[in-house]
Amino acid sequence: MNFVFRDFYIAKIKKYIPKGVFLFYNEVKQLLHIKFLESKLAHKYLDGLQGLEIGGSIHNPFGLDTKNVDYTAEENQYKKLEKKFTGQSLKVDIVAPGDNIPLPDGSQDFVLSAHVIEHFPDPIKALKEWYRLIRKGGYIFTIVPHKERTFDKGRERTKLQELIDCYEGRIARNPNPDDHYSVWITEDMVEIVKYLGWNIVEVQNVDDKVGNGFTIVIQK
Repeated sequence: MNFVFRDFYIAKIKKYIPKGVFLFYNEVKQLLHIKFLESKLAHKYLDGLQGLEIGGSIHNPFGLDTKNVDYTAEENQYKKLEKKFTGQSLKVDIVAPGDNIPLPDGSQDFVLSAHVIEHFPDPIKALKEWYRLIRKGGYIFTIVPHKERTFDKGRERTKLQELIDCYEGRIARNPNPDDHYSVWITEDMVEIVKYLGWNIVEVQNVDDKVGNGFTIVIQK
């Protein structure tokens, strides 16, 4: 378990940790400029290809040929977190909402996201936008927080019908990119992709990046 992933647990037991120990823990993190490991699964499918990463971060690198898409290039809480762990933030190549990207149909080999899809009020719209962007044979590679391994553990799982109602305009979720609008386990995302009629080529119930999510690999 790496330092960044441990933060979730450290926050829970902070009051029981001697102050000096906690300060030392933070100092070590900053000195080492901790980053997550790259995903072997992502390299398996995406090496040698060119694509987009939605909301990429420099402390969570994939080591792939990507352009970083983000809704803002200005400093926000996520870019501050990047700088906290690495001293810098990842350059934003395309400033655009992740569910409305001004690029042609079929122009990308893949679209990659990690811990992003849950921030979209309408995840079906986001997934359809990513699918539009990839060529025939291209991939959507997404890592999603698993409800039982994150701070969302106490929340109810988001039902597919709620997402359909949102996409079809029967309900609205007010946009706020800092919120987790949806909470899923692996089977829930598989259900969404099957509803869309797309081809899943691999599922990883525990992602090989941070380990608190799951991975779905879709091929067009």
